[in-house]
Amino acid sequence: MKVLLKNANVFTQGKFEKTNVEVTNNKITNISANIESNDFDVVYNLQNKVLLPGLVDVHTHLREPGFIYKETIATGSMAGAKGGYTSICAMPNLNPVPDCMENLQLELDIIKKDAKIKVYPYASITKGEKGEELADFEAMKDYAIAFSDDGHGVQGEAMMESAMVEAKKLNKMIVAHCEDNSLLNGGYIHDGEYAKLHGHKGICSESEWGPIKRDIELSRKTGCHYHVCHVSSKESVQAIREAKASGVPITCETGPHYLTKNDMMLQENGRFKMNPPIRSEEDRLSLIEGIKDGTIDLVITDHAPHSAEEKSKGLAESAMGVVGLEVCFPVLYTNLVKPGVITFEKLMELMNSNAKKIFGIGTQIAVGETADLTVYDLEAEYDIDPSTFASMGRATPFEGEHVFGKCLMTMCDGNVVFSELE
Repeated sequence: MKVLLKNANVFTQGKFEKTNVEVTNNKITNISANIESNDFDVVYNLQNKVLLPGLVDVHTHLREPGFIYKETIATGSMAGAKGGYTSICAMPNLNPVPDCMENLQLELDIIKKDAKIKVYPYASITKGEKGEELADFEAMKDYAIAFSDDGHGVQGEAMMESAMVEAKKLNKMIVAHCEDNSLLNGGYIHDGEYAKLHGHKGICSESEWGPIKRDIELSRKTGCHYHVCHVSSKESVQAIREAKASGVPITCETGPHYLTKNDMMLQENGRFKMNPPIRSEEDRLSLIEGIKDGTIDLVITDHAPHSAEEKSKGLAESAMGVVGLEVCFPVLYTNLVKPGVITFEKLMELMNSNAKKIFGIGTQIAVGETADLTVYDLEAEYDIDPSTFASMGRATPFEGEHVFGKCLMTMCDGNVVFSELE
């Protein structure tokens, strides 16, 4: 099968180039402005469109096995394809928890059967994500992208140190949801101005940065690569910045809602509720600085679908989590790239190339690389409408927002898995 993607603005070698890309079977076999369009099975004319390497999200929740009324691997991976993603990592807060090879194999079998794009599962750090006993790292090391108890912080310092020692021995990462349960006090949004004005219980920032500081010292001691999930507070950014400067093997991520919203933008609606919460404007600006100076390595969606009923109970009672795979790129392009806050090149580092460096997944647009590609029309304008999502989840804080950038096609392993090209 030979495919020609012609006349595109191709993002290759860190910049845009007006050229053509030839795909044979699942590989990129030529990049040139002078490819004749004879001898191809399919030709796509991508005039005025951009051709990007497939996006990578190392933090999603696909809910299967165990919670298929929220999402399935089929629907979640299709949402990824519709957002331009070709590689995503699936968190382990499932039923059964992938804490042994038998449980992980259940998930792997569904991925093999139903995934529309590449899905890499996490295994849990502890059995049942209960924080009491280490999962079977050795058995799962070749099948799990990394180890995480996402959805739960590992409360015990000794348990986290044991996990890091084991992960380091196996050359695997610990990917940590940082949350000190003793500091939550029943909170469910940021302990800031909005919570005070509206009588809500707040989650303090220390519940996040406290465990990060603890784990930085454990990473320094053990040499384990430590990756911090969904960073949301200014103190967390500064702690990670200092740890990197002192040589600790640490990386981190944040989400689009933390970069573009503050707690005074909250509404009394479950679509604004996630964990960690959207924090203050000062926190948001610190995250922007963290992206600019390289403290923050990745932008992830933390795509976390729930049923409509679970998200219909306001800020206090709704389930934690919002969806993001279909909106992340346009939201960041519209709010950060178009106004000149960051460059397009920086956006692609955050959504593609840094994931390759840290997690070893994702591809670039270069001859010999796997054809994981996405086509975007950066001029397309529209209002975000959750009713059009491929995801079963509909709750997003970006509902109704006017954005630029529409995904028109995604190709994974040389196969078109999503297309709205005319």
